[in-house]
Amino acid sequence: MAAATSSQLDVRHAAIRRALEALGLDALIVTAPANIRYLTNHAGSAGTLVAAARAMHLLLDFRYQESARLLQASPFACPALKVWPVTASYDEALLECLAATGVTTVGFEAGHLTVARHEWLVRTAAARSVAVTLRPTERVVEQARVVKDDGEVTTLREAARRLTPVARAAFEMVRPGTTERAVAARVEAALREAGFERPAFDTIVASGPNAALPHYRAGDRVLERGDVVVLDFGGVLDGYCSDLTRTVAVAPPSAEAYRVHQAVREAQQAAIDAVRPGIATTDVDRAARRVLEAHGLGEAFGHGTGHGLGLDVHEEPRVTRPRADVAPVPLEPGMVFTIEPGAYLPGWGGVRIEDDVLVTARGCEVLTSVPYALIPD
Repeated sequence: MAAATSSQLDVRHAAIRRALEALGLDALIVTAPANIRYLTNHAGSAGTLVAAARAMHLLLDFRYQESARLLQASPFACPALKVWPVTASYDEALLECLAATGVTTVGFEAGHLTVARHEWLVRTAAARSVAVTLRPTERVVEQARVVKDDGEVTTLREAARRLTPVARAAFEMVRPGTTERAVAARVEAALREAGFERPAFDTIVASGPNAALPHYRAGDRVLERGDVVVLDFGGVLDGYCSDLTRTVAVAPPSAEAYRVHQAVREAQQAAIDAVRPGIATTDVDRAARRVLEAHGLGEAFGHGTGHGLGLDVHEEPRVTRPRADVAPVPLEPGMVFTIEPGAYLPGWGGVRIEDDVLVTARGCEVLTSVPYALIPD
């Protein structure tokens, strides 16, 4: 699935316009690249979108105008799209667009527009008598992206499937004398071989004591007999991200490695078993956490149990502990997220196991299918 069809974009636009109406906004300035792609199929590194009641106004510089023309002649054309050429700066073109379209109360993505850009827009609009009021918004498009449509699910399922040969290539590299960086290089080459356009994030290869660092990358350390090695990698397929973690051992693994690995695997399975429509994300997190606490590893699990997957590798929903300032999020069919409990013991190492799951009408589907064994076949 290379892009959303015109009919799928129509559905997305309708959802955004309902949200804007509820907020009392005439339009929304969209500057986050993933959100622009979600609403228009434009996948460039630059662009600004004004989502209004009757049209999608896409501001593009010269680099992207021909690709936009070709896209509009395809089955993936964006409905009611108007392309605005950017000849000087994006902010100059944005003010011209706002003035020409006559919108007066306009939201902007507070999490993505810098303070400096906002101040320039407000100051310059006043100086040029552009009668527009800018209001901050939070997660308008991100909330629409939480539940994936059929095309997105197809792409995410295929992205997860393609991680299997990548994992196999990684496992073959885990042997004494290999450096972490060499393993990471093989993983990233295997991602390309599997058809991914790029890694979804910097590949993590954490061996021995480094495995106690949840977001360690890959260094010069040489793998040694008895090490546990955390392998965390993912790829981007047609814009959508996959994410997988397995912890394996450089034989022979210690009794402690078996103990911690088994506890984390049980915690992950408990979280997977908890997934079903209507349950809160915090309850999924709690299911994993209780198992690790029962194994005496509660303090060793300090991060959340999972995160949403889509056009971003970390998006909604967040599968984590309850927060007083954030309302619980009930699961819905079509949500896709990771389940990745871990246990980290400074000075020894750590274990993390991660899979991608899709919420279905009756429970969940595990999209990734890579063996869990501490010593892979």
